[in-house]
Amino acid sequence: MSMAFSRAASAYADIGRHSGVEAASPHRLIEMLYEGALDRIARARGKLMRADVSGMGQDITRALRIVEGLRMSLDRSSTSELAANLDDLYDYLTRRLLQASAGRDAGMLDECSGLLRTLSDAWSQIPMNLRHGAPAGATLAAVGA
Repeated sequence: MSMAFSRAASAYADIGRHSGVEAASPHRLIEMLYEGALDRIARARGKLMRADVSGMGQDITRALRIVEGLRMSLDRSSTSELAANLDDLYDYLTRRLLQASAGRDAGMLDECSGLLRTLSDAWSQIPMNLRHGAPAGATLAAVGA
């Protein structure tokens, strides 16, 4: 497992979501990170609706840690624009999650969920033969993300 994926696995394991992180393939790990971030944002939204500001903040913090794990997993050695574009998108998501927390804004949480769901859907459509051994940037480029 590469250092970037180790950091991403650590970010996911730290929130205690899944015991099989270390055994996951790099492709599955990214799927799990997307699932975890979407779950935490949904939980934060629910807590916001129930006026549990403290709980909302905790879930947004966990979502932020997962987005950072996704960001750290990017293959920056490639000359593709894909890693740079994803880095910019993860930076945007980080800023929007922080703004959603500060402003208690459910719409911003929904926006972040929508963006992450689009990425997750594209990631899950990567053909099986491209899921093992190829850098993350290369696999996403294969599906036109």
